[in-house]
Amino acid sequence: MKLTIISHTEHYKLADGTIVGWGPTITEINHLAEVFDEIYHIAMFHDCEAPKSSLPYSTARIKFIPLKPTGGQGVKEKLKVLFSAPSVIRTVNQVLAKTDCFQLRAPTGIGVFLIPYLTLFSKKKGWFKYAGNWKQHPAPLGYAAQRYMLKRQSRPVTINGAWENQEAHCLSFENPCLVDSDIKEGFIVRTKKEKGELINFCYVGRLEKQKGVERIIKAFGQLNEEVLEMVGKVHLVGDGHDIDYFKGLSLKTGVDFVFHGFLPTSDVFKIYKQSHFFLMPTTASEGFPKVLAEAMNFGCIPMVSAISSIGQYVKDKRNGFLIQSVTEEETRSTIITGLGLTNEEYKIMLSNQSELVKRFTYGYYVNRIKGLMIV
Repeated sequence: MKLTIISHTEHYKLADGTIVGWGPTITEINHLAEVFDEIYHIAMFHDCEAPKSSLPYSTARIKFIPLKPTGGQGVKEKLKVLFSAPSVIRTVNQVLAKTDCFQLRAPTGIGVFLIPYLTLFSKKKGWFKYAGNWKQHPAPLGYAAQRYMLKRQSRPVTINGAWENQEAHCLSFENPCLVDSDIKEGFIVRTKKEKGELINFCYVGRLEKQKGVERIIKAFGQLNEEVLEMVGKVHLVGDGHDIDYFKGLSLKTGVDFVFHGFLPTSDVFKIYKQSHFFLMPTTASEGFPKVLAEAMNFGCIPMVSAISSIGQYVKDKRNGFLIQSVTEEETRSTIITGLGLTNEEYKIMLSNQSELVKRFTYGYYVNRIKGLMIV
């Protein structure tokens, strides 16, 4: 069976001609090649240097079909998305003619016109993957429109979390991010990890105010000297337009912040192994961040916002800490609570993560995809 995937995933070309793309999505698609004979991935190509987090496809059976990048902030950029519709639909039709089914990854700018187009004019089997916050309210107009349309068509839609009055065709799916060897290694890491004299923290993701990076830095800056003596390093993995502002802000805290930029997955895992807590006091639209499951697997107790489906997995003071009121003060208070755990309490919380992380393996995900009617 042959699959068409349509997404906004950023792709780049290396100096040797190799096509690479955003690592987490590429890894997921590489595993889908275990199910499908051929995969055509229609996505955005950017003519610039690839970030370190980019990865190549693992097999020649996955073929990349480039689209010109569209979308962004502001009315002008959003209008460009609509103007691109004829070209994008033409490409989608050409590729669909070669394949048996499709996956459209939403929310995405091109989803505004592709969801109704595929619903009304394509007879191909397929499913939609909605990776954002399924219950975000209020949601940006484009996101809300895509959710509205997905609820009112009949193909399967995989979503984050399980919700009251959920439509029958909307299926709760975990976002995969771990292989079986990661689970085995993570169990060893969690078993051995101790809460020592110095406690390390980490954050992985876009370095943006909305994602909580400013909130993290300011929260550490408000700790008193006695508490600060317990803090080792705070690792920030990722990049963003405000990175220089964040670096300057961190210098005023008395805390050793380490800005790593984008890193390959293997290096991100090393950061998790060195850290005791994972911080994400975000107000952004989140489904269930893959980095959260990765961090928990390698022994980081999460300190995260209680938004979207996160609270369905992270249970407050059992396997992590939920920040109900996403403020600097609440973030600071949560950090202090974590630092105050005894080593025994810390290790009990780590042990409570074991069953949860198994649901985020690629093997578990692929088996569920096989169970969909389209395969």
